[in-house]
Amino acid sequence: MNFGKYVNEFTKDLEFKNYSKNTIENYASQVKLFLVDFTGIATKPSEVNQQQIKEWIMQAKTTNTCKQRMSALKLFYKYTIKQPRKFRGIEYPRSEKHLPQVIDKDLIIKRINQIKNIKHKAILSLAFSVGLRVSEVVNLKIEDIDSTRMIIHIKNAKGRKDRIVPLSMNILNLLRAYFKIHRPKVYLFNGQTSLKYSVTSCQKIFKQHIDKKSHFHILRHSSFTALLETGTDLRIIQKIAGHASSKTTEIYTHVTNKSLSKVTLPI
Repeated sequence: MNFGKYVNEFTKDLEFKNYSKNTIENYASQVKLFLVDFTGIATKPSEVNQQQIKEWIMQAKTTNTCKQRMSALKLFYKYTIKQPRKFRGIEYPRSEKHLPQVIDKDLIIKRINQIKNIKHKAILSLAFSVGLRVSEVVNLKIEDIDSTRMIIHIKNAKGRKDRIVPLSMNILNLLRAYFKIHRPKVYLFNGQTSLKYSVTSCQKIFKQHIDKKSHFHILRHSSFTALLETGTDLRIIQKIAGHASSKTTEIYTHVTNKSLSKVTLPI
C-alpha cells in the first residue's frame, strides 16, 4: 500500500478545510500508523472493512488515543477515501473522567520569584497569570501585547480561535524588563538562534523551575483553579480560557478546595 501517497492527500484535504497545523500533524501520524499496519493485508484503504477499522482503533492503550484514532480515520475516510458510511456503526468511546492536576498557587509564585533568568521568569509568569497553553506562549508576537488597553491578543489558538485575555501591570513590567535585555524582533519570546522560542524549551524551563514530574499545561489548570478560588466568576474564566462550552470550565469546580475547606467533618 502506498501509504505516503494517501497521507499526503489527507494532509492536503485537512489544509483545504483549514484545520490547525497541530491537528493535521497528529491526524496524519495516526493515519500513517493505520496504513502501515494494514500494508500487506489490503492494497488500498477502501479494502479495509469496518470491523478491521474498529479493532485497530480499540488497540489504542488509552481512551484519549482511541478517540484521536477515531477522529483521524473518520476524516480520512470522509475526505480522502470518500467512504464516510464505514463509520456509521462506530461510536466514540466514553471519556475517562480524570480531574486536572494542579499545583498550589502560593507554591508556583514562590518558585517563580526564585528564578534569576528573566526570560524564564517572564514565560512562566505570563503563562500562569492567564492560563496560556504552551503553543500560545511561543506564538505570541510583540504586537499582541496591548499595553494601552491592558489586554493580550491570543491569535489562531486551539480550534483556530482568537481571544482576548487581561494583562496585569505586574506582568507588563516584567515583560518590559525582559524586552530591554533580550530585544526580540517579531515573536515576544525569541530563541537563541531563531525568532521564536520552542515548545520543548518551555517544557524544559517548567521542569527546571516549577515541577520536574509534571508538564507546562499544569500552569493552565492551576491558573484557572486559583482564579476560581479567589472568587472570579466562572463565565469570566471561560472567556479567559477560550472554552467553547461552560462544561469544560466547570471541571475546575471539582478541583478547588475553597468550599471543601469550610466543611466541618464529623471527626
